[in-house]
Amino acid sequence: MLKKLDIYIIRKFLGTFFLSIVLIISIAVVFDITEKIDDFMENNAPLKAIILDYYVNFIPYYANLFSPVFVFISVIFVTSKLADNSEIIAMFSSGISFHRLMRPYMISAAIIALLTFYLSSYVIPPANKERIDFQEVYVKKKKKDQAIKIRLWVTDTEVFSIDYYDKRGQSGRRASIDEFNGKTLKSRIIAHDVEWMGEDNWRLLDYTKREFDGLYEHLTRGDTMNLKLNLIPDDFFVFAGMQEQMSTPELKKYIERQKSRGIGNIKDFEIEYSRRFSFPFAAFILTIIGVSLSSKKIKGGMGINLGIGIALSLLYILFFSISSTFAVNGNFSPAMAVWLPNIIFGLIAVVLYVRAPK
Repeated sequence: MLKKLDIYIIRKFLGTFFLSIVLIISIAVVFDITEKIDDFMENNAPLKAIILDYYVNFIPYYANLFSPVFVFISVIFVTSKLADNSEIIAMFSSGISFHRLMRPYMISAAIIALLTFYLSSYVIPPANKERIDFQEVYVKKKKKDQAIKIRLWVTDTEVFSIDYYDKRGQSGRRASIDEFNGKTLKSRIIAHDVEWMGEDNWRLLDYTKREFDGLYEHLTRGDTMNLKLNLIPDDFFVFAGMQEQMSTPELKKYIERQKSRGIGNIKDFEIEYSRRFSFPFAAFILTIIGVSLSSKKIKGGMGINLGIGIALSLLYILFFSISSTFAVNGNFSPAMAVWLPNIIFGLIAVVLYVRAPK
């Protein structure tokens, strides 16, 4: 059962959290408009598309991205205000322990963590797709429509290769499909042109099929051949931000699919998948640090606490970015890179909690 004290602190915490989001994101939107207004005008972007397709999807993405900063600022502000008004001293004097004081903060952190996970897993990915599609048309094109020299496993025994594929024309040139029995090549199909017919259906044009049986070879030629392959054109294209457009179940399925095909450039996807589970824990860790730091009334007032809070939250985001970079460019495990900031700041939270005034 929630007591009046719990409701009082939760209301202040969450109220400050959402108010800070509104204020900071409003400033971010103004700066973004200033930066992109020339692109909007040059490419004749419709006002409706700017608002609905871009900024409506811009707001949840950046609000979720900087949620640790908002959490820390909210905790520091609320707790410092309580300390300055001697409310925390009154709570301790009435027999409330520091552990009991943490309960409404942890409830608030749990609400924020669940909201963060839900947004990053199911709401923000489709919103990112609309936002990036808008940028492709009216700001700057980043996606590629052609792929060259692609080679990947279709099944455990089949390898698909293609020299060139055009996504807009849904066709490619010089493709081959090799089927193996263990390490022995069982058959090879070489096609001059290929066409994607939708779903998992492909059409081979001007093809040659070679079937091997020991020292013997059976050769077949033809104009067209229809095949079902566990393959779609999107498997050929990986672009910046692609992982942010997938829901968590889609991301997991994509990672498993690409690993089974021998594709190695999926660290960004593994980092994003792990991040969606580790990032919500930042709300708990930073809340503990914030309450432990600001629960004592100090001479400098809440200004010092706010400065420390902003610095630590920005340090957390910086540390998270650096460790993710090590995972992408080095041999660092993506899961470890994502969880390392939580581990280190979790230890800091434990030390500060133990040393906090009781």
